[in-house]
Amino acid sequence: MPDHTPTPTMRAISQDRPGGPDVLKVIETARPVPGPTEILVRVHAAGVNPTDWKTRARGAFAVGVRPPFTLGFDVSGVVEAVGPGVALFEPGDAVFGMPRFPHPAGAYAEYVTAPARHFAPRPDRLDHVHAAAVPLAALTAWQALVDTADLRPGQRVLIHAAAGGVGHLAVQIAKSRGAYVIGTAREAKHAFLRDLGADELIDYTREDFADAVRDVDVVLDAIGGAYWSRSLRTLRPGGTLLSILPLDETFPAAEAESAGVRAVFVMVEPDHAGLRAISALIDSGQLRAEVDAVLPLEEAAKAHALGETGRTTGKIVLSVA
Repeated sequence: MPDHTPTPTMRAISQDRPGGPDVLKVIETARPVPGPTEILVRVHAAGVNPTDWKTRARGAFAVGVRPPFTLGFDVSGVVEAVGPGVALFEPGDAVFGMPRFPHPAGAYAEYVTAPARHFAPRPDRLDHVHAAAVPLAALTAWQALVDTADLRPGQRVLIHAAAGGVGHLAVQIAKSRGAYVIGTAREAKHAFLRDLGADELIDYTREDFADAVRDVDVVLDAIGGAYWSRSLRTLRPGGTLLSILPLDETFPAAEAESAGVRAVFVMVEPDHAGLRAISALIDSGQLRAEVDAVLPLEEAAKAHALGETGRTTGKIVLSVA
């Protein structure tokens, strides 16, 4: 006899064309099924990141995937089911992660599936909302400062947009490594950053950091453009400029070479070990995620409009479950 059991469905946010926040719509779609080595996670909260609204606006992921699609990479939730071969987790486990990046993860939805090792146990100190604010931004900072630059005690690091999603976590990760941290941010955000441990702060609206800062070992830049050339002037010979934006023809390569500094584009990737290291920092009280706003899943468009103002402190999170 034919099976008439209805296919389980879920709510998700989808777009069918490039455009502004208004292209994001709530849809009903089939619930995914975990394949081998994958887990099905019931999403409780999903982080919102600049890569989300940039992808929405251009209508394509970095890997060329085009609409219709569901945005979102940051996930915190509970394992609903596991596929064949999964030994790390079992149903009921609370997890967080940044699955599949830069391929679509579909985190703006009630359920996601992804390889088990793209997740880690959710930090004990965090609820789902704050856990969802962590993975992409913290892994970006960790993979840049720790894995790539090998930041060491006593080194000087300059972090641009220090109060932003990546920046405020980078400040804390750098401090956990024993570095001297200099941040650029508007003066209104200086008290927040001092509370996170920043040693020196520069209001970029009143002062040129390139005139104020010298002998820096590492620069972490999320802005690009003119900031690249100006940041090179702050680095000591042998220093490293870490850009989380792709280096392009506007990057002053000849200037970097003559200054004897290294310029590296760092693209974040799923990282089970990195998530566990970040979780350990969180549970030891050395790292916390600032959440600027929490909005329900159906207000994803509002979340994007808020993020695109460039004036938020920390992260925006969608509450899903």
